[in-house]
Amino acid sequence: MKKLSPWIEIPEVQTFEHLRAAVNGYTYSRVILTALDLDIFSVVGGQSWTIRRLALALHSSKRGIDILCRNLASLGLLEVQNGLYKNSSLGATALNKKSPEYRGAYLSLLQRHWDEWSQLTDSVKSGKPLPDDDPIAEEEHRRAFTWAMHHRSRDMAPRIAKHIDLRGATTLLDVGGGPGTYTLAILAKWPKLHGTVGDRPAALQVARAVARKHPAGKRLSFLPLDFMVEDIPGSYDVILLSNVIHIYGPAENIALLKKIKAALNPGGRVIIQDFFLWDKKGLRPIETNLFALTMLLYTETGNTYAAQEVKKWLTKAKFLTVTTIPTSDEPLLEGR
Repeated sequence: MKKLSPWIEIPEVQTFEHLRAAVNGYTYSRVILTALDLDIFSVVGGQSWTIRRLALALHSSKRGIDILCRNLASLGLLEVQNGLYKNSSLGATALNKKSPEYRGAYLSLLQRHWDEWSQLTDSVKSGKPLPDDDPIAEEEHRRAFTWAMHHRSRDMAPRIAKHIDLRGATTLLDVGGGPGTYTLAILAKWPKLHGTVGDRPAALQVARAVARKHPAGKRLSFLPLDFMVEDIPGSYDVILLSNVIHIYGPAENIALLKKIKAALNPGGRVIIQDFFLWDKKGLRPIETNLFALTMLLYTETGNTYAAQEVKKWLTKAKFLTVTTIPTSDEPLLEGR
């Protein structure tokens, strides 16, 4: 079994049975997405339900809900005992609209991906992203996407933060930081540090809302910044570049790293978190390779890159030393 992430493992496709299993993987996705479409986890809430009663509450057929719930129980999202179904711990929290732990923005993003990924063949043929049919809604989309990134990263951010040693640093800029989730986690660990999120206004609206509820939020500032167009104002001890480089091509990333170098105080550093390919063939982790397809669908030049390639970019941007910071999740790159 090849490890896909800390949570998922899949086999390499070496036999026809492996092929069949890989192609049929969409069936599990569709079961979960249909459950989300029906809002089944919110309806179930904290109660136990018979299939008949649940079908009535969902305005659905008893046969359909019976088959769906059996499959959700097989996946561990529902629990069943004596013919009564109830939520699993995940179903009762992250998937339940009534829970403060609900990850609705990220779930909505996953639901949208179902239809958009069906157009992958067109993007492979053209090399272009999906057409933007509603440019007027760009600000609304950016806010929704920023909330989705907060919902996705709020568990991972504290795990990443504990591996970053910022002793002696007092200022940090999070370039393209979106909701500021990672910076807030870092600020929580380093109480003498002041952070700034630099991003577009719609993303900063979300960052402000997230910061208001975070214990370290008073030490976070907000900088309107289109970092691919503008120079980076000010100077900082640390600049965080988290989940940004996969959006752009190599030349754009090198230019951005040069801007970052210019905005660092003497002895300052950049810390890069992203989806890196770590093997010599550029095939692993599989999840990182798959994410390159997401970039094909949604960006003009984005991709996922080998860690060694990004290290070369840092050298071209005049960073003298480049090191790897191991973490319990994705390793980080640091340039000084």
